[in-house]
Amino acid sequence: MAHGYPAYDPIKAELAARIGLIGARIPGCEPADLAHEIDAIRSIAYRSGMHPAVTVAQALESALARGERGPLIHDWLAILSDAVDSEETDGAPVRPMPPPVPFA
Repeated sequence: MAHGYPAYDPIKAELAARIGLIGARIPGCEPADLAHEIDAIRSIAYRSGMHPAVTVAQALESALARGERGPLIHDWLAILSDAVDSEETDGAPVRPMPPPVPFA
């Protein structure tokens, strides 16, 4: 890698764009719609081996199901963005993806 810049990763770029769009939509979006978008991110992250992002997406889905809204969701999105950018993996073998958190 020249100059220490990370290589472009189209999957990370897509997830970052999705997270940004969710953040912009929070004020006027129904929680169920947000949960659907987070589930899509979780699925992409899972298929791509981004285990930290999968874990944070699951926590974010749970937060929405508990009724968290507004600034708390923005904070979760910031953590999700950091997890997507992370180079860390949990090192565990790929497990079946857990189902999405039920949203009432």
